[in-house]
Amino acid sequence: MPTTADVAPLLEPLKALANPVRFQILQWLRDPEGNFPVNKEITDPYSVGVCVSHIQAKAGLAQSTVSAYMAALERAGLVRSTRVGKWTHYRRDEERITRLIEELGESIGSTGPR
Repeated sequence: MPTTADVAPLLEPLKALANPVRFQILQWLRDPEGNFPVNKEITDPYSVGVCVSHIQAKAGLAQSTVSAYMAALERAGLVRSTRVGKWTHYRRDEERITRLIEELGESIGSTGPR
């Protein structure tokens, strides 16, 4: 029987994803070129990320709200941030997302047909 300590690493990302806007942002970041204006001469959206101002504009929310949402996603390990001048850029942490999916499968996955 798993203990609270065993499942604690799964809970923070699940809490972050429980908010529909944060979930949507993570989906948008999956395809940054298709979802945000990208200028590859300034930054690469896959290695550096998408500027928070672009995320804010697409979400249609206040800067403070988007910053709080991105901080929650970062604490959960789902995104990484990079400063470029005065702007913060965010990209998905694909390794962590893959691990999370695997851990969820191990924790609550199917035991096979019954």
